[in-house]
Amino acid sequence: MAVTEEIRPNADALLHAAPPRRPANLGQILRWTLLFLGGIAMVMPIAYMISTSLKWPHEVYNLQLIPDEPHLENYTYVLEDGRFYGWFINSIVIAVVTTVSNVLFDSLVGYTLCKFRFPGRYIVFIAILSTLMIPTEMLVIPWYLMSQQLGWLDTYWGIMFPGLMTAFGTFLMKQFFETVPDDFIEAARIDGLNELQIWWTVAMPLVKPALAALAIFVFLGNWTAFIWPLIVTNSVEMYTLPVGLSSFGDEADVAWELIMTGAAISTIPTLVVFLIFQRYIIQGVVMAGLKG
Repeated sequence: MAVTEEIRPNADALLHAAPPRRPANLGQILRWTLLFLGGIAMVMPIAYMISTSLKWPHEVYNLQLIPDEPHLENYTYVLEDGRFYGWFINSIVIAVVTTVSNVLFDSLVGYTLCKFRFPGRYIVFIAILSTLMIPTEMLVIPWYLMSQQLGWLDTYWGIMFPGLMTAFGTFLMKQFFETVPDDFIEAARIDGLNELQIWWTVAMPLVKPALAALAIFVFLGNWTAFIWPLIVTNSVEMYTLPVGLSSFGDEADVAWELIMTGAAISTIPTLVVFLIFQRYIIQGVVMAGLKG
């Protein structure tokens, strides 16, 4: 008891002696204000999309955020439309396959360019990066002619093949593989692992944040792709969600309330993918901060 009584006055003295919290300065207030305004600017389109999905057709062009007569009949109409499920499945298949392909092949090429020493590897790397400077619109015609000659029009393969590997993914993975110590690779070789085993069991677990970021980018890019699926598909059954949703309406009018309803539903898979992989990205940011 005597020891406790001696410690308590010292603790109280330390608490009273602690410096008072300094008020927020003008710079902090300005930063928080800008962040708040930026957050509103990012959330407003989503809020307006959900708001429009709850409106009647005559209310669509009324810019008020809260509808006068909110209802769920737009969601009922879209979900009861058999075409919507087909478009949803098409988008899921295309986005998942291209994501898996990019994660595997981009990481494999990035690992090869980073950890193997062979003549001309820098030339190969520069050639891959140079493709990033070519606008997608310039590649559409060669892609279409290739799809036509090979019989890929109006097929899953025709939609997917331009995005099965990307120069950006190769560059991203190569830069992350640079952080993997060469000693780990040499130790695995001494243990008798072949190169594919080293890539899969040693290098890949160390670049999970990059893999997560690449998966999110590729999935979102293919989930929201519009121009190429619109060009390469002919039948309504092969439409992806963005192309299919644009077909709601006719020449005289566009059913914006149905388009917004379908867009609101189509955001669910993107949120699921982000929630699955976000912890790996946060882990990568923390590790980068610790290394710095």
